[in-house]
Parts: sequence; C-alpha cells; structure tokens
Amino acid sequence: MKCKNTLALDGNLWLNRAEHKFLGGDRIYLLEKIDELGSITQAAKAVGISYKTAWDNINLINNLAERPLVDRLTGGKGGGGTSLTAAGKEVVAQFKTIQEEHRRFLGNLEQRLGDADSLYQFLRRIAMKVSARNTFTGTVKSITQGAVNAEIVLALKGGVPLVAVVTNGAVANLDLKVDMEAFAIVKASSVIIGSDLHDAKISARNIFCGTIARIVEGPVNTEVDVEIGGGNTVSAVITHESSKKLGLKAGGHACTLFKASSVIIGVG
Repeated sequence: MKCKNTLALDGNLWLNRAEHKFLGGDRIYLLEKIDELGSITQAAKAVGISYKTAWDNINLINNLAERPLVDRLTGGKGGGGTSLTAAGKEVVAQFKTIQEEHRRFLGNLEQRLGDADSLYQFLRRIAMKVSARNTFTGTVKSITQGAVNAEIVLALKGGVPLVAVVTNGAVANLDLKVDMEAFAIVKASSVIIGSDLHDAKISARNIFCGTIARIVEGPVNTEVDVEIGGGNTVSAVITHESSKKLGLKAGGHACTLFKASSVIIGVG
C-alpha cells in the first residue's frame, strides 16, 4: 500500500479529431451506459451529468465521427430509445484497448522511476511560491532549544551549513526533527554584501563567500547573485552606490552575510 506522499503517475487519455477533443474516458463511460441502459436520460443520471450535457456530447461525438456512434429513436425526452451502432461498439472496444496500454505504459514508467520520493519532494519545492529570492533546501543537523527560541542548523547541498533562529513554538508547529528535510527562506534585502569578510568579527551567524555570478544594476538598487558552492546561490539587493564602492564585478569574489533571525524555516 502506497503512503499518501508516494509519487504515482496518472494521466487522462483523449482522442482528438479536427482539433477538438473527440473521445475521452468520460465520454466512453457515457457511451457504455447508453449501451447498457438504452436511454440517454438514464445514462446521463448514471454518469452524473444533465440530460442536455449528455445530448450535446452525443451530438458532438456523432458529428466528429466518420460514422454515427449513437443511434437515437424519436419519442421525446423521456421516451424513445438510444443504442450504440456497430461503429460505436467498435470504438468503445478500441478505446478500452488503448486505455489499457496507456495504464500499462504508466505502470512501467513508474517502475523505472523506482523510489520517486526525491522527485516528489523536488516537485513540491518548485511548486512553492514565495516572494523571497533565496529559498534553500537542506537537512536539519541540529536543534538547540533555549527558553524561548531555538537554533536550527541546516546542511544545504554540498554540506554548506546555514543557521536559523526560530521560536520554540515554531519548532513544535513544524514538528522539526534532526535529519528531516526543511527549507530556509531569506529575503534578498536581508543579505549584506562584503568584499572580504573571512577575518571580520561580526555577530551574523551566516557568512557565505564565493564568486559573483551575476549583477543586475538599477538606478537605485543593484541585485547581486553569489555562488557559494554546492550548487547554492545567494541573492542580495543592495544600493547602487554600495555596489560601486565595493567595485563588484561578475566573476569577482564577494561574501554574503545575514542574521540567523532573518531566516524563515519551512517544511514540505
């Protein structure tokens, strides 16, 4: 039995004609019910759609098909009878064959993926929408709790350590534990840039030095992206004047720093 977070592949199969969706699983189900019940009214109820929707779908199917798939006998909304033509029965059988092959294809692909939990986690991360420019993923390496706050150390990709300070309530609400995956989010405006901070004595817990990957200059502010190793990049927004004074250039060396209290922790 798969747990609720296990990644599974699924998909809908549609046959198109003349740039229109011709037949899909829902319309095939309608055709099957018409064949079984002999009535559009009863088939519509069984499928869970209105009589008008069922009628419109049948009109569309018959219009797009090379030969009519549904044969309707006059007799009013509640009367008469409806049945599938020989062509209709053939199309339903063909669709079910294609559908079975489609399911088999997805099953084989799922097996080839093997343990897809890492892919599932990645898809969750890229689907997360936040305004902060810096979003990192890592593993909780330590949790040191005080009277009110707790210090969280994350190991980012490549083993780069990042320190955050959050409330004990946040630790409880997030159910943070050592070795679990978590996110670290830092606003670019909270990041300070320096040309060389290796030997500087400052209170900020997070100091990452690396190579300037990109500089985007504006009339007031400048955005600086610094690659800090392990595939991690820290983005900072500083004033244009500060960028000029520091002499920042793409390919040059720079250090980024931000307080542990500026880090927001999240979990998937």
